[in-house]
Amino acid sequence: MRFSVTIVLILVLSAVGLTYEIAAGRVLAPFFGTSLLTWTTVIATVLGGFSLGSALGGIVAERPRAKALRDVRTALVATAVLMAVSPTLLGIVHASGARGTGGMMLSVILVFFPASVCVTIPSPLLAKLAIEARPGREGSSLGFVLAAGSVGAILGAVLAGFVTLPLIGATATFAVCGAAALLCLPFLRGADRGTPGVTIAAAGFVAFAGIAGNPACQYESGLSCLHVSQRGPEVRLISDGTIQAAEIVGPETEGVDQVDLALSYTDWLWARMNRDLAQDASVLFIGGGGYSLPTKLLSSRPAARAVAVEIDPLVTEVVRRHMPRASEMIERTGFVAPADADEDGRLRIVHADGRVFLNETEGRFDAAVMDAFSSGSVPAHLVTVETFARLRQIVDGPVYVNLLDAPDGPLARGVQAILRDVYPHVLAVRGEVNARGRTNVLFAASPSPLATLPPGPDGYAPAQIADARAFTDDRGWVGHR
Repeated sequence: MRFSVTIVLILVLSAVGLTYEIAAGRVLAPFFGTSLLTWTTVIATVLGGFSLGSALGGIVAERPRAKALRDVRTALVATAVLMAVSPTLLGIVHASGARGTGGMMLSVILVFFPASVCVTIPSPLLAKLAIEARPGREGSSLGFVLAAGSVGAILGAVLAGFVTLPLIGATATFAVCGAAALLCLPFLRGADRGTPGVTIAAAGFVAFAGIAGNPACQYESGLSCLHVSQRGPEVRLISDGTIQAAEIVGPETEGVDQVDLALSYTDWLWARMNRDLAQDASVLFIGGGGYSLPTKLLSSRPAARAVAVEIDPLVTEVVRRHMPRASEMIERTGFVAPADADEDGRLRIVHADGRVFLNETEGRFDAAVMDAFSSGSVPAHLVTVETFARLRQIVDGPVYVNLLDAPDGPLARGVQAILRDVYPHVLAVRGEVNARGRTNVLFAASPSPLATLPPGPDGYAPAQIADARAFTDDRGWVGHR
């Protein structure tokens, strides 16, 4: 085999391996969310598979050449099938009852470990062939082999994050990975080709999986896995398996002038905002979600203004398609603008990371609502002392925060510690605890005293939260569920 061919094959298989790893993290989201824990499990499992595959591949490389090539071809066929079937296997494991952290770890190992082993088995033989192709230049040959593996991994990461996952989705990405593995087969000559029908069947299966396989997400981008569901008059926006927003629609409430909030936590936040804010308030919303609260604010206060910072343009697009109240408000008063724009309108939508916006904005606001989520938790960089210190600089009035955690969980404790460090007046309430032991924990923090509210939504009561260390950029929330 020519040296250049071995290098290209190593590069391609390394790219396939990294693309598969990143796609694995994405396809987990609808079932188990995304967090530091899920990504740690995926990376550790896939790297473990790569390690075992390299060891097994080394044994294969020492066999007689014809047998080694046959084994490598078999490994590539297995790689293609296992990668293409990964989303289906994950759904089966989840349907069988895998839940929680333990279920997530078991699912990752059962679904993604075997393909990670198989995709790496060819590498030692290819490295051996590369060195043999240039007698007397073993050192530089080995260096090129290692470089090809690294470059392939970089290409795979870039392709997954910027091309395949945003454009074709996770299910098709797995099928593309399988197809790439099969395309390596014609270059592995000099062995008994085995049964051609097996290879043809594998190719057909991979093609079928990519075309006919159920997408992991109804709407998918590099940042979000979204589903929209409707139960009676209620439209729900679900991101990575967690309800992000809901809107009640019906013929009796046509138009945005009558906006009913569907989620109980938004009722409490609105009651707080309605009590605290002036008619012409300017409010910053970090996290667009379903744009329910901005819609309620602007419909109730014709002189109010809002800036909604949403990291993913796809969320805004889906809201405009499926949530008529928010969509009508966006059409009537909203416009999308860059983070540094100074246009003055009732609803300015900024597609940017919330922390980046806070760092760069020169605007001032009367209040802020922190309601940004990545799957079932708040991004760690949005719950630090530095974040809320910056909010205190640009927001003259109260700040409202929504979390999902246990009633006295580590996230709630850390955020309360932050707010008490930055604001003199802090109150917290919590909703009803669900079957997973989690609930909405809501905070209001202000430079001035907060007035007492009348009884709020059913199930919300003052939260008893213990003291804890405040999160910082250096030692932040790790996202464990």
